[in-house]
Parts: sequence; structure tokens; C-alpha cells
Amino acid sequence: MKKQSPIIGLIFWILVSFLTLFPIYWLFVISVKPAVQLFSTPEVILSDPYWGNYAKVWGDRLLRSYMLNSLIISSGNAILCTILGFFACYALSRFNMSGKESIFFWTITNRMAPPAVFLLPLFLLMTQVYTVGEWRMLDTRIGMILVYCTFNLPFAIWTLRPTVDGIPKELDEAAYVDGASPWKVITEVVFPLCRPGLAVTLILTWVFAWNEYLLAATLTNFNARTLTTGLSEYVTTTGTEWGIMATISVFTLIPALIVFSVVQKHIVAGLTFGAVKG
Repeated sequence: MKKQSPIIGLIFWILVSFLTLFPIYWLFVISVKPAVQLFSTPEVILSDPYWGNYAKVWGDRLLRSYMLNSLIISSGNAILCTILGFFACYALSRFNMSGKESIFFWTITNRMAPPAVFLLPLFLLMTQVYTVGEWRMLDTRIGMILVYCTFNLPFAIWTLRPTVDGIPKELDEAAYVDGASPWKVITEVVFPLCRPGLAVTLILTWVFAWNEYLLAATLTNFNARTLTTGLSEYVTTTGTEWGIMATISVFTLIPALIVFSVVQKHIVAGLTFGAVKG
């Protein structure tokens, strides 16, 4: 059998990488151009970058509050979904509950439905039901964290279940024989072995919450408004500030890139953990 030349494969992956990364590079190019140059002849290679857009965005107190809201909401949601998903998967894996497969399928159906279907019920719940006196859950950080759990928690359960199932039950039994309590078995035996899968679940749920727009635009006004919804404020009847919008988009990419770089070594291991059972 004739072997394929490695040069062909190298050229192929260079082209794929170029097609993947060029839109991000072009987004950066737009962000460092003044408004008068955006619709002139495009320059692929930057010659004189304009950093005024970045200074304007970073100096805007309102946009900094939007970024803080996005960080708190996405991080809180990712941590909560990962912890609850882990305990749910442990229960589905270790206990012989009747109809547990139906429970697992039911949780996934929440993820299958489009978010727009839940807009009206969630709005009514947050304005009419989840209230304490004059306080309402609408336009609050805790409210958005719980709202995102509606969609991210089923995904966390779906992602973590193969990981928990891949850990032999004999390890639990050996720990019980040594006198360990159920809590110690969960926290000191199963949980450490699930770290690759937990890392993948954490990063993916974080990215989903960080990038979400529809629910945040509908269920927040000012106090819990996120950075992605702040983009719409620069589309007005008098024009669109493309440079500012591109700069905000670059700012939304930076935290995601940092989080990915921190946990990237766990991503492949977490996605493949439990895929093959001996």
C-alpha cells in the first residue's frame, strides 16, 4: 500500500488552520482601525494599528461591569453544573434505581429544545413566582446562573456519565471494606479519578454560558447584563460602530482562550475517558 506523502498532509492542515484562524485575525484587524478606514480598501497586513477602540472599551465603566457579570455568571454556572452533574452521574452509575435510563433521557430532552421555547415560562417564573417581597430574580446574577443550569446541567450529566461509568465499582467496594464512608468514597476515590472529565465539563459549560445571548438579552436589563448583550448597544439608528463591536468581541475571546489553555491537557483525556471498557 502506497504511503501518503507527509507534505500533502502538512499543506492540508496549514490550509485548515488558515481558514479557521483568519476570521479571528480579521476581527482583530477591524478592532484596530478607526471608523473612517473600515470601508476603505482592506489591508490584510497591519501597518499602523489604531488602539483608540481598546482604550474606549476598557475605559467604559459600563462595559467593565458587563464583563464582570459575564465572568461571575459563567463561572458560577460552570461550577454549579459540574458539581451537580457529577453527583447526578454518580447516583445513576452506582445505584440500581428503577427507570434511571428514562431519567437520563429526560434530562437530555431539556437540552434538545431550543432556548426560545423557554423564554416566556422563565420570564414569568422570574417575575411572578421566584420573588421575595419586592425582590425578583429577574435581572440578577443568581437568576441567570440558575437559568443557564436549565440547559447546561443536562449537558454536564451527559458528558460526565461515561466518565463515572468508566471507573470500576470494585474501587468503591474496596474503599468500603477499608472503612471509608460514602462521602469519602465520592470525594477521595471517584472524584479525583474523574478530573479529566470534570475539566472538560467545566470548560464547555463555561463557554456555553459565556457566549449565550438570547436568554441574557431577554432576562436582564442592567444589573446582570452580560458582555455579549452589550454588543447590541452599538447598533443604533444613526449607524453601527463596527470597530467598538470588534473590540468587544476580542475581549470576549480572551477569557475563553485563557481557560482553554489552562485545561487543554485534560480535554482529550476527558472526552475519551470511559469510551473503551475492558
